[in-house]
Amino acid sequence: MASEYATRDELKAQLGIETGDTSRDALLDKALTAASRGIDRTTGRRFWLDATPTARTYRLHQRVVREEDGDVLLVDDIGDTTGMTVESSSTGGGTYTAVTGYETTPDNALADGYAITGLLRPLSIWGTAFTRIRVTAKFGWPAIPNDIAQACLIQATRLYKRKDSPEGIIGSAEWGVRNLSRRDPDVWALIEPYILPGFG
Repeated sequence: MASEYATRDELKAQLGIETGDTSRDALLDKALTAASRGIDRTTGRRFWLDATPTARTYRLHQRVVREEDGDVLLVDDIGDTTGMTVESSSTGGGTYTAVTGYETTPDNALADGYAITGLLRPLSIWGTAFTRIRVTAKFGWPAIPNDIAQACLIQATRLYKRKDSPEGIIGSAEWGVRNLSRRDPDVWALIEPYILPGFG
C-alpha cells in the first residue's frame, strides 16, 4: 500500500513535467517517499491508514490522563473504528479480556477528519500499574489532511531540485547565489499544528 502523502502526477504538475514523461519517475518517487517519511519523523505520527485492523499493546504508565469525567488512555492515532476491539490484561500480557464502556476522544474526531487519540473510561479507571491494554484498530488518519499533502509536495519539490544544488547553494539571474535554508518555512507552517509534544 502506498504511504506517500501526494501522488507522482501531482508532483509532476508542481514541477511542470508532462504526465507522460516517465524518464524521471524514479527520482520523483524517491523525493515523495523521503518527504512523506520526513513529515512522519517530524510530527511523531503517520497520516496513512492501515488497510486492516492491527493490534497494539499499551502499558498504563504515563499514558493515562485523569479528567473530571474519567481516565483517558492516550493511544496512537486511530483513523477507523471498523473492527476495533479493546482488551485488558492484569497479568502482564497473559490473558486478555474484552473492555466495554469506553468512549473515543476527541469527540467527533473522525467526523471532523481527525484521528482518535484517546479512549475514555467514563467515571472509571483503566486499571493498575500492571495492567496492559491491547487495542486492535485501523491506526493512522481517516484521510490525509490537505495541509500534510501540500507540505509533502513542497518538500518533495525541494528534494527533487536538490540534485541541482549538491552543496546546498542555488542561484538564479534574478536573485543571485544563496544558501538553501535548513527548514522550509511553508512546510513548517503547514505541519506544525500536527506535531505531537516532544517531537519537531
